[in-house]
Amino acid sequence: MNESVVLDGVVKTHGPIVAVDHVSLSIQSGEFFSILGPSGSGKTTVLRLIAGLDRPDQGEIVIQQRIVTSDSPHERPVNMVFQHYALFPHMSVFDNVAFGLKMRGERPSNIQKAVGHMLALVRLQGKEKRLPGQLSGGEQQRVALARALVNRPVVLLLDEPLAALDQQLRQEMQGELKRLQREVKATFICVTHQQDEALMLSDRVAVMHGGKLLQVGTPQEIYEQPVSSTVARFIGLSNLLSGTITRFEDGLCWVEHEGLSPVVVKCPPQGPSQGAVTVMIRPERLHVSAEVSVNGYDNTLPAVVNQCVFNGNEVLYHVRLRNEAIWMARVPITEAQGCPLTVGQPVFLQWSAHEGLALPTHPAPL
Repeated sequence: MNESVVLDGVVKTHGPIVAVDHVSLSIQSGEFFSILGPSGSGKTTVLRLIAGLDRPDQGEIVIQQRIVTSDSPHERPVNMVFQHYALFPHMSVFDNVAFGLKMRGERPSNIQKAVGHMLALVRLQGKEKRLPGQLSGGEQQRVALARALVNRPVVLLLDEPLAALDQQLRQEMQGELKRLQREVKATFICVTHQQDEALMLSDRVAVMHGGKLLQVGTPQEIYEQPVSSTVARFIGLSNLLSGTITRFEDGLCWVEHEGLSPVVVKCPPQGPSQGAVTVMIRPERLHVSAEVSVNGYDNTLPAVVNQCVFNGNEVLYHVRLRNEAIWMARVPITEAQGCPLTVGQPVFLQWSAHEGLALPTHPAPL
């Protein structure tokens, strides 16, 4: 697969603040790639650097094997969809989508054909004459996508594209975005702080924090094999516990924690080493019950139920360990049978060694 976008040692500062700190990244042609991170992580700055809206202080940006670091936005084969769509309120849907083609001097017949095709692709046939104010939020987002895609960019940049939508509409548009990306066969680069959005849409995800690139991988790799406790905290719910590795063997390590019995989990991704680590266990990996089971579990920690939350298809138990740490355990509703465990009830948390992971306490940027 050919590389569509490459960032090589890119640095961008805003006064004393390093917004992007020596980021190197390779995005493949036709990939749906998401950059995920909290506010201030540098993810939007990366998008603006690719678009040409900002210039890097160091490093190179390559698109389609051509160095574009010094090129202006209109010289790059990219288009961008902003968080608030930036539609022209006085123009019809048709004219909004046709705007870029008209600026390029395309023939009216070609514009008519291209806009018609794109509106069909985003399922807005019959709404060509409406103004943006007469459309729903989801329809406005589709107009913005059609306007960006009608120019056939090699790369489409999406800045928090679904943030302005309510929860139900956002979920619907996630499927639409993925469908569109497959049909137009362009490279989509999406910036978001929504974990579920990045995991659902993306072929690969990059996690940023403090201007640094912490990890790049498939959604499954990022979720199941985070490289640090920082990534684990940001991707999904995690039960975390600080401790010290005392021994390791066959890819497993034994970790001691103050106030708790030792646990055995998988060694850090970088390999085993003695010292301080953070143990991570996802809530769905925990078995929680009033009695100790002997079937296939390597770890057992006593706890007390703090809260029971019914979420429709699951029960989420908040439990307090003996060292006062609060952990969560997800139990499918078919197994939970309502909330049979009551607040204040003593329980046992159990998991196998391969369902937990020891992580470096501090992030290791790429």
